[in-house]
Amino acid sequence: MIFQRVWQHDLAWSFRRSPVTMVAALLTVVCVGAALAAPWLSPQDPFNMAALNLNDAFKPPAWDESGLGRYPLGTDNQGRDILSTIMHGARISLGVGLASVLFALVLGVSAGLLAGYFGGRLDAAIMRVADVQLSFPAILIALLIDGVARVALPAERHDDIAIPVLVLSIGFAGWVQYARTVRGSTMVEREKEYVQAARVIGRRPLAILLAHVLPNVMGPVLVIGTIHIATAIITEATLSFLGVGVPATRPSLGTLIRIGNEFLYSGEWWITVFPGLALVVLVLSVNLLGDWLRDALNPKLR
Repeated sequence: MIFQRVWQHDLAWSFRRSPVTMVAALLTVVCVGAALAAPWLSPQDPFNMAALNLNDAFKPPAWDESGLGRYPLGTDNQGRDILSTIMHGARISLGVGLASVLFALVLGVSAGLLAGYFGGRLDAAIMRVADVQLSFPAILIALLIDGVARVALPAERHDDIAIPVLVLSIGFAGWVQYARTVRGSTMVEREKEYVQAARVIGRRPLAILLAHVLPNVMGPVLVIGTIHIATAIITEATLSFLGVGVPATRPSLGTLIRIGNEFLYSGEWWITVFPGLALVVLVLSVNLLGDWLRDALNPKLR
């Protein structure tokens, strides 16, 4: 019964009518599934340095004459299996992307609710901060926060705190779009009858925001969050490619591309090409799902 209701829902109908969305969903499931199951499905543990064989370094893909069957996509400069590093790297990239989006969503939605509901000086202060941040590229904000954290914290702890710093950096760089969207929706909702009725019966402002206003402004937020996941993954890859992201001992897709880029012109193209393709497929599929969700939740765009 529940499955039948879900199958007949407008979103399910829209999903079935879009072959591109179905392919994107399938690719997303494959990428996320491979990343989550990396410790069990990957042919090799790339983080176990004792199990690596330097004699297997720079092996081409298995279909090449010099390739080995146990390394389907070849190996890197340390003898690590490229397929295994991609699966584990996608695990880190997805984790950083999801955590940073969740942080940005909580921060931005909270700021937008407060600014839109109370207005006045609080609204002006939050929006002026947002306007100033919008004048700088998101990657520059993330680089600035990451650089400040590295200077403020001890050098010997940089590798240990690299991922939390990345999450905070990307999250702080992306909260503005949530805040501006929620603020506009909250300003509309606060004048409606159900909010006025909640005020009359004596409900506190925080209870009104959480129980009444928040559920009615989450539609656009979910769309922004889906698209922002792809942006956050790209930002993490960019920072790691620049050498200020995830350390080489715990490589993400961006770190793998940076390592492989050093050997691209010496003939070992597979070290950077395959992680790059994995990043493109992951980001493109998530973006296509976000575009579909935006159209499906907006009747004017159907």
